[in-house]
Amino acid sequence: MEIINSLGRRKKATARVYLKEGTGQITVNKKDFKTYFPTGILQFVAQQAFELTDTIGKYDVVANLDGGGINGQAEALRLGISRALVKIDEEFKPALKVKGLMTRDPRMVERKKPGQPKARKKFQFSKR
Repeated sequence: MEIINSLGRRKKATARVYLKEGTGQITVNKKDFKTYFPTGILQFVAQQAFELTDTIGKYDVVANLDGGGINGQAEALRLGISRALVKIDEEFKPALKVKGLMTRDPRMVERKKPGQPKARKKFQFSKR
């Protein structure tokens, strides 16, 4: 089997994922994913696609993450892994789609407007 690459995005984070048959090792930016994602929730999010498809320990992942925060990067990695697994076997798609792992989350941070301190917050109004 050759290396399968895919792309995952979330907020400002981008994950370039390279998947190949192996022992289940996940490497993120040349580090083990357990050191890159210190909390258990982020580690669960990164492995969620493998758990849903019962492929834990079958594929090695090498990922390059860029931009955004740690949560957005974990979710971008999840989308990239899901897309790569579907390229390997189309039968994984329904199970991943039901859990929402095949959809890119379109929610982005709203821009700050001029004359306001934040996107929606306004300065205190004084009538007189």
